[in-house]
Amino acid sequence: MVIPIQRNGTDPSITAKQARPHSLSLSLRRCSASLVEVSLIVTSSVVPFSIGLSAQTYGSGREPLNPVLAKTTGAIAQTLALPDPKNQLVTPATNVLWTAALFAPLALGTWQLYLLGKTGQTLPKRWFGVKVVTTSGTPPGLARVLVREAIGRWGIPVGTAFLIWRYVGGYPNLSVIAGLSGFMLLGAGAIALLCSRRRTLYDRLARTRAIDADKTLTIATIGFPPAPPRWLNQTDGNGIHQTQPHPTSNSTLESDRPDRHPNFYRPFDSLKVKNSTQWRGGISSVPAWLTVSLATVVGLWGSYVGLQIYTQNQANRRAIEEQKDRVFIALVKQLSATTTAAPAERQAAILALGAVEDDARVVRLLADLLNQEQNPAAIAAIEQVFVRIGTVGLPELQRLNQYLSQQLEKERYDVDPQEYKLVQQRLAVTKVAIANILTLDRNNLNAIDLSRTNLSQSTDIQALFALVLDNMDLSWVNFQGANLTGASFEGTRFWGAGKDGHLGTFDDSKADLSNADLKEASLEGAVLNNVSMENTNLSHAILNRANLSQARLTGAKLSSAKLIGANLQQATLENASLTGADLTEANLSKTNLHGARLGRVSAVGTQLESADLKVSDWRGADLSGANLSRAKLQNANLSDTRLAGTHFYKAQLQGATLRHADLSMADLQGANVAGADFQGAIFAVTRAVPPDQFIQTQPDISISARVKGVDFTAARNLDQRQLAYICAQGGRHPRCS
Repeated sequence: MVIPIQRNGTDPSITAKQARPHSLSLSLRRCSASLVEVSLIVTSSVVPFSIGLSAQTYGSGREPLNPVLAKTTGAIAQTLALPDPKNQLVTPATNVLWTAALFAPLALGTWQLYLLGKTGQTLPKRWFGVKVVTTSGTPPGLARVLVREAIGRWGIPVGTAFLIWRYVGGYPNLSVIAGLSGFMLLGAGAIALLCSRRRTLYDRLARTRAIDADKTLTIATIGFPPAPPRWLNQTDGNGIHQTQPHPTSNSTLESDRPDRHPNFYRPFDSLKVKNSTQWRGGISSVPAWLTVSLATVVGLWGSYVGLQIYTQNQANRRAIEEQKDRVFIALVKQLSATTTAAPAERQAAILALGAVEDDARVVRLLADLLNQEQNPAAIAAIEQVFVRIGTVGLPELQRLNQYLSQQLEKERYDVDPQEYKLVQQRLAVTKVAIANILTLDRNNLNAIDLSRTNLSQSTDIQALFALVLDNMDLSWVNFQGANLTGASFEGTRFWGAGKDGHLGTFDDSKADLSNADLKEASLEGAVLNNVSMENTNLSHAILNRANLSQARLTGAKLSSAKLIGANLQQATLENASLTGADLTEANLSKTNLHGARLGRVSAVGTQLESADLKVSDWRGADLSGANLSRAKLQNANLSDTRLAGTHFYKAQLQGATLRHADLSMADLQGANVAGADFQGAIFAVTRAVPPDQFIQTQPDISISARVKGVDFTAARNLDQRQLAYICAQGGRHPRCS
């Protein structure tokens, strides 16, 4: 590119071509362009995400996140310490829209980077008349743009903010990392204020500069002097620069002389290039054969030492294994010899197995002995050894427990009662051993698998057992499909902080109780946030004041369960059965009860604000004083329910069935009752009228429903008495004058 040198005393930073200048300064236009760039990227993601969130709230049907979205959101959640979204269920529309919210900013950002690399301008930079160029005045190119934007502009500032947030302080508060990132980004741009040529940190890193796009590029704009003329670089035989006159010096103006140019750098006339022999003479070289020999000796010696250490370690390991083999064989012989000996001798031989540590064969041998042993004292000794071994023995105990549970079902219909009692006793031993291990090793319960394990309560005299694990942390235990009938978990935590020590982050530990049998179990005050309890049987269970917020209880059985004062905010109870349950003063705000069965439920004073109650069945329930504001009750069945004093402010009751419901003192103001069936519904309680009185007493307003402003035009099965009351109380209907 030819950069003209101005003459006649003009400033070289001023070109012959000047476009109409912008009214704003270049720095302000750069900031505005950057703000618009970020706003476009954010908007491209926020808009489809918000629409998807609305579809999630009002849409129907649920499905898991698609694999790409699940993996991406999981990575984001792990990085920013957000809750794990892997089990989240969304509507099909939400799945599509959230995927668009993921790829739209990527596509827009890639297109803007492409434009910036090829032309030096993104769309916002073009709007504000800003252009990014290299030091030679050309567009930066894709590679340089990636260095400028991905590394310099965003990578270094945001990465530094993340490291400070994660390892210095603020974790897992997202507002802290947002503030730190903003501060770092401002700092990276504010460096331009300290530079005379207004170059930011990322411009320095990528060797670029933002200029006014409406002006021709000049020397002063770029900030670098032109290359010296070719004749200036001529040297003599000794490598000395010859400062010769310009070839056309006779006709050259005074201003054309290179030594008069303001950006001309005069070379040092005395500079002499040293030849390579002068540099080599000052360095003492080492013979190559000596270097190779030393390296070979060091390598051979290191290999020999390493081989000796490895050989010794292998020998020590073999010696330890041989010692274990001798001890194990001796114990097996001792057990074989005591088969017909006195019970005390056999019991001592079994207890001796507990002295052998870190040997999986001992655990398997104990399990086999328990499955064959008939002596009660020997069985008790096996239980003691299992408890002494600890969590290492749980896998074998679980396997034996499952096997004995199957055997017990077979022996139940067998004619040999003695064998049935023996299997019962062995099964009880596995239950007691597992319970004792969980209690004694409560601080070492990491990733314990007790799925499909039988730990149910037993009242048989031969095998009495009741699982009591109160006030413990069982957040690392997998109880999927386990039989925990009659167990006690009062005050126990099934949700805990992970390795980072913070609740509500990606690595939280959560027990799995899906498909478990917790019939008649006591979970009063238990912490069950975010716990998976799909299809779990909690019939007649006690869950008073338990915390079940955001728990997944899809298809769970909670018939006749006690949930007084329980916290079920944002829990998922879709298609769950709560027939006859006690939900008095429970909090079910924003809970998903779509299609749930809640017949004869006691929900006095229950919070159901903004809950999803579509197609739910409440027949015969008591919802007196409940808060159903903004609840979604489309096509719900509220027949024969007591709704005295219930709040229906802005509730969605389209197509709901309210036949013979008691709506006295209910607040229906703002509710949508289009298509609702009010056949036989009671809006007001009237005082008794004496038989000889011809004029009926007006209903008492204090015990009547509030329907002022409610549109009953599309409501169904309203009789004359109901219409008269609606019109008298300010309701809206075509028959009202």
